[in-house]
Amino acid sequence: MTTPFQPAPGRGLYSLAHLTLINCTVPELVYVAARAGYDAVSPRFIPMNVPGEFAESPVSKDQVQAAKTALKTTGLEVLDVELARITEDSDPRAFERALELGGELGAKRMIMSAWTKSPDDRNFLIDVYGETCDLAAPYGLTVDLEFPSFSRLRTLDEALDIVRAADRPNGGILVDTLYLHLSRVDIGELLHVPSELLHFLHISDCLPGIADTREGMIQLARDARLYPGEGWIDFAGIIERMPPMDYSIELPNQSRVAELGYEEHARRCLTHAKQTFGDAQSQRRLPGPAAISAQEDHHGQRA
Repeated sequence: MTTPFQPAPGRGLYSLAHLTLINCTVPELVYVAARAGYDAVSPRFIPMNVPGEFAESPVSKDQVQAAKTALKTTGLEVLDVELARITEDSDPRAFERALELGGELGAKRMIMSAWTKSPDDRNFLIDVYGETCDLAAPYGLTVDLEFPSFSRLRTLDEALDIVRAADRPNGGILVDTLYLHLSRVDIGELLHVPSELLHFLHISDCLPGIADTREGMIQLARDARLYPGEGWIDFAGIIERMPPMDYSIELPNQSRVAELGYEEHARRCLTHAKQTFGDAQSQRRLPGPAAISAQEDHHGQRA
């Protein structure tokens, strides 16, 4: 018997992801997000050393205290913390300071992605991911595995395989609308991911063409994303296939930051998202075969 659709109980949080304004320190990110109208922030407590990234240590005593003051002053929440990267020499214990801070600040999620080189290291990825979930659990955090199209795990199925194999109660999958496009993932595949593994959505748009080199994808992902509605990504179709959730806007575009400034760029990201999503909300049912078939017949599109 098909479970009746229940409308979403309310709109989720809108969070400003740190990569959108990677030049900002965590306290600066909080204040900019508050002025631009966000509900939350997604700070980066594990630096990646990408071009333009803030120089200050986000876990230093002064920066942590300043971040706490900014959150208390503005009333913003922390949605998730970033970014635990699985590399060949990863030790999950190295992520614990970021996990601890996430717990202190009331975060719900930790993002993880895999950057190893071997295609035959599945068991290693499962072990590192599973151990990170175990470390995150006491702090009340899920560990949401992402699949950047130029990383070790490039598709929804590959990420889902690791999460299922690790089999942790706080496991999760982070879907990024850009990577759905770059990895040519059919949005119908979202219906095959258990709802309990889908916690929040990374938001940005892009033009139809897909970069045919790794370098091209990296350049697009880190420096040339578009506001929702400027490209061709089917946000309504994606949202309808996801459970009710929070949104984190990850939209780095240095030319627009240079033209508009931090606050105006952040504000336009949020304004475009709300205008583009409109009344879109989850249409997801429990994934019985009949429900999946009916939804795919109705939508039948690609991200």
